[in-house]
Amino acid sequence: MSEWTTAQMPDLSGETVIVTGANSGLGFEGTRAFADAGATVVMACRSVERGEAAAEEIRRDAPPGDLSVLELDLADLDSVAAFAETVTDEYDDLRALCNNAGVMAIPRSETEDGFEMQLGVNHLGHFALTGHLLDTLRETDGESRVVTQSSGLHENGEIDFGDLQSERDYGKWDAYGQSKLANLLFAFELDRRLDAAGVDGVTSVGCHPGYADTNLQRRGPEQAGSTLRLAMMKVANAVFAQDAATGALPMLYAATASDLRGGEYIGPSGFMNMRGSPAEDTPSRRARDPERASRLWDLSEDLTGVTYDLPEATATAD
Repeated sequence: MSEWTTAQMPDLSGETVIVTGANSGLGFEGTRAFADAGATVVMACRSVERGEAAAEEIRRDAPPGDLSVLELDLADLDSVAAFAETVTDEYDDLRALCNNAGVMAIPRSETEDGFEMQLGVNHLGHFALTGHLLDTLRETDGESRVVTQSSGLHENGEIDFGDLQSERDYGKWDAYGQSKLANLLFAFELDRRLDAAGVDGVTSVGCHPGYADTNLQRRGPEQAGSTLRLAMMKVANAVFAQDAATGALPMLYAATASDLRGGEYIGPSGFMNMRGSPAEDTPSRRARDPERASRLWDLSEDLTGVTYDLPEATATAD
């Protein structure tokens, strides 16, 4: 896996890929790479206008793949359902679903459905989206893959089942860590349940970008109105971060590499797993806890109203 680049991606002509949050940052760079490999990329964006502008920028380089922009607001379960319905109506197959979009360390707010925003967008919206699209993934010939973007900060996360929505005690970084841990608990539990159901054609993989320079880091300080934090974040990104194109490599590897079996966690292989070429990384023990994952799964089904026709797995913790 050493020094893996987008040049090693397979030919994706005739394949359909969905990327959430495709208009900027990791999603934009991932979309560009998928299109360069020939894929039809469904750019799932909260703002269609910004999505179309991003698509036009990529099209100027004349990639062999096609781009389609569809509205998806992960903070609104009705929008998630409508997006999935459009996809299933317009596309017969789905090679990869990249659950990439997210928010980070923002002041507390709630989604349209009353969920704490970071948990609602980062985890629950993607949980519902994947559930709506699972039949399409299963019906696709060959292997399909679900790739869920997490963060190294999942290691600081804990699932507070007593206050999952952070109503009593909200810390923006605690809430972010919880949502990113939830991403991995979901990714690994999905793979366990697919295996338990004997579904050979769909695998689930987690990934993280390391420290990448994207707009994600800026939104928290901007929403909080903190010019000092914003300035500090810009300096840190300039000094320490890798660019978004390199940060997208773990997601691209996780979506396309032929040697993955499912259940892996892919991240940068360089200094402190923050930079460099993609490689298999080691998640926290909490992320591999099947009891915690199963409890979160059941709660996520209850909260979203989206149920999966998959049996509970019986795997033990690593």
